[in-house]
Amino acid sequence: QVQLVESGGGLVQPGGSLRLSCAASGFTFSYSAMSWYRQAPGKERELVATITSVGRDINYPDSVKGRFTISRDNAKNTVYLQMNSLKPEDTAVYYCNAYAYNGEYYTNFWGQGTQVTVSS
Repeated sequence: QVQLVESGGGLVQPGGSLRLSCAASGFTFSYSAMSWYRQAPGKERELVATITSVGRDINYPDSVKGRFTISRDNAKNTVYLQMNSLKPEDTAVYYCNAYAYNGEYYTNFWGQGTQVTVSS
C-alpha cells in the first residue's frame, strides 16, 4: 500500500533552517506530483510547495516563496523541503502529499505529518 513517511521536523529558532524529507513507497513515485502542506493549530491545511513528476514545474505560495525549496530524488523515491529563514508563523505540522495512481484512478495520499516549531 501507499506509504509516505516524513522526517526532519523539530524545534528551531527564528531565522534558522530545517530540511524535511518524505520517503515514499507503494506507488510509482516518478509518475506522481508531490507536495508539502502544513496545518497550524486552529487553521486550515495550506499548500506550501508542489513539484511535478520530473520536477519541471514547481509552485509556492507567496508566504514561503524565496525561503522554501522543494526538490525530489526519483532514484530514492524521496521528496524534500528545504526551509530557510524560518519565522514563528511557519510553526505547523507539515504533511507530505502524493497525487498518485491507486490502480484505478489518481487520488491524494498523505503522510502522518511532522511537527515544525519556530521559537526562541
